[in-house]
Amino acid sequence: MLILNLLFPLKVSVRYSTLVTAADNSLLHAFLSPDDKWRMFVELREISPTLRKAILTKEDKYFYYHFGVNPVAVVRALYNNIVKGRRTSGASTITMQVVRLLYPHERTYLHKLSEMGRAIQLELFYSKDEILQLYLNLVPYGSNIEGIKSASYLYFQKSPDRLSLAEVTTLAIIPNRPTSLQLGVKNALIVQERNKWLERFRKENAFSGQVINDALREPLQVSRHEAPKQVPHLAIRLKKQFPDVPTIRTNIRVSVQAKVSQLVENYVNRLRAMNIHNAAVLVINNENMQVESYVGSASFYDKADGGQVDGIQAIRSPGSALKPVLYATAFDKGIITPKNIINDVPTNFNGFEPENFDKKFNGKVTVEFALANSLNIPAVKVVRDLGKKELIDVLKKANFQTVKKQEKDLGLSIVLGGCGVTLEEMTQLYTVFANKGVWRNAQFRKVDEKVDGASVLSEESCFLITQILSQIKRPDLPNNFDYTYRLPRIAWKTGTSFGKRDAWSIGYNKKYTIGVWVGNFSGEGVPELSGAEIATPLLFQVFNSIDYNSTNEWFQQPKNVVSRQVCAESGDLPDEYCANKILDYSIKNVSHVRKCNHIRKFFISYDEKISYCTQCLPIDGRYKEKAFLNLAPELISFYESKHILYEKIPPHNPACTRVFRTASNNPLITNPNDGSEYYISSNDPQQLQLACQAANDAKEVYWYVNDKLLKKSGANQPVFFTPAVGKLKISCTDDKGRSSSIYVTIKTE
Repeated sequence: MLILNLLFPLKVSVRYSTLVTAADNSLLHAFLSPDDKWRMFVELREISPTLRKAILTKEDKYFYYHFGVNPVAVVRALYNNIVKGRRTSGASTITMQVVRLLYPHERTYLHKLSEMGRAIQLELFYSKDEILQLYLNLVPYGSNIEGIKSASYLYFQKSPDRLSLAEVTTLAIIPNRPTSLQLGVKNALIVQERNKWLERFRKENAFSGQVINDALREPLQVSRHEAPKQVPHLAIRLKKQFPDVPTIRTNIRVSVQAKVSQLVENYVNRLRAMNIHNAAVLVINNENMQVESYVGSASFYDKADGGQVDGIQAIRSPGSALKPVLYATAFDKGIITPKNIINDVPTNFNGFEPENFDKKFNGKVTVEFALANSLNIPAVKVVRDLGKKELIDVLKKANFQTVKKQEKDLGLSIVLGGCGVTLEEMTQLYTVFANKGVWRNAQFRKVDEKVDGASVLSEESCFLITQILSQIKRPDLPNNFDYTYRLPRIAWKTGTSFGKRDAWSIGYNKKYTIGVWVGNFSGEGVPELSGAEIATPLLFQVFNSIDYNSTNEWFQQPKNVVSRQVCAESGDLPDEYCANKILDYSIKNVSHVRKCNHIRKFFISYDEKISYCTQCLPIDGRYKEKAFLNLAPELISFYESKHILYEKIPPHNPACTRVFRTASNNPLITNPNDGSEYYISSNDPQQLQLACQAANDAKEVYWYVNDKLLKKSGANQPVFFTPAVGKLKISCTDDKGRSSSIYVTIKTE
């Protein structure tokens, strides 16, 4: 036998239909096999006792006792065929039928002998249960349907283990006559044949009389149905990823998926009048990172609006949705704390001049206000101070694929949406805030092994971000939100991409992190599209639908997050001049310990028209000391442009000969941009604007071009001149002798 096995090796290579199942093992989606058959793999647990007994009673009652061939049945069949000249009973065992299904051929005595040899061979390598499983996977049901599981779903719309005795018997008799007993066409004839076999089961005491009677009375009203096609985007994705796996088990919860899918479809239907045609939603369980709902578009079969595009994997601009990660990283580096003050004023970052969403500026704001209100200028300033590499490193740890590819080309605009991300990456990123700073891969399939994580943020910074993002009084709460009384307790952040092409809203609580994207797959922008007004209502609806009765458990303050007194004017530790003190969160042994310097004292004359330094103080003592706000030059420039009153430091004593060299108060040249090239017309040369931001104690500035005096002007007044072609050195010196220089190149068109 060993030699024969080596000469004629057994080859069992069955290509099954790919099945995608839910967390409860129900069938979500089915694909045709590579040879275009519905050949669904039945698992051993799906072979119920009723199914097993009915099949064995009908086909091979001695299945568990023979070695693949039943000698008694063979002798009986041979006797009937030769002596009586007729076939009254078959000799094929279930094992032999499996061989015939694996190696189809014409029925002859020679092939029958070959079947027997292969059957014995099959028994040597496979258990009885595995052989029965093979039989149930391969039996024909007509057309392109093979296997009892395929027939069970396509005709009865249920798994094999849920079939009744009447249904099992129906499916047991069809493989012998798949053409004449065609389900959905000859149901009456099938019932007659079914009932004959039920009576045989009664005679052989296979089932109780009452069970047989119930089966006889059961009507047969079936027709062929479509195979399940739920969660199509995820199903297609996993099939491509695991092409040779017959059953792909996901963590999708059927009830959650159904609710979210319906919400997305209904919501987008209401948005179509605004020319907004699609949305995508991803729901992740924070505790185990299992994906419980995956909605890639509003309608997979909507070809006009690109319904087959997977919005969860599509690369889009995140708008402001990355800001929480930026501020959390800055908290971890000790650069800022929530109450620190940042100036939200027009700022030129080497030619990059961002604006806020509402085109307005707020002056002095706290970090928490800047994040809660999604202000752009403060965010870009934090990127500049932190270093874009720090933010990019966090995103790379969180497996942002496009960011890895674009790393060299990314600039300060990354925090405003100047990079490519997917909804999957963004939703996974926000789970970090719910999981104490640990990033883990989302689990689309059931896996036995524990999912490893990577620490990308601290538990303390995540808590601080959660405190800010869970505030109710925010501008990104939808206007006229009619579900306010059911507002879920979540922390969330919105984002709107440039050109209003993408609306984002991502939220989390202890149990779930949910990512929502709304827009058009075509990339067409819509004036009404925004994260707050369009994406957030859908986020709230999803939370209220799947987690409405959640517990009130919320995130606890880590022991290393402590409160401390800070100056309300700067957010830094107060000094002797700070009168207005407030409490602020900080991270123990991490947050900065800067002393506040929002107040500076100056010596001035009694009439407050002249200020003095220690070198030029009047000998007669006719002066006094007075405190002034130590305003940044950019804030002074903003106040001047908006005609906001502030107390100015009197001009310095004109008789003083001291030259000031304090580098931090040098004039900041805001226009033109250092290192830039400017093109002017050779026929009609345009003028170039010179502008700077000077300190509070500077009243006048002097402009130089190539070290030659061009013009004197007020500290915050623009100057215009016609530049010469070539490389220019532009310098600005204030009336204290502090100076800055830049270089530009002028070319003709």
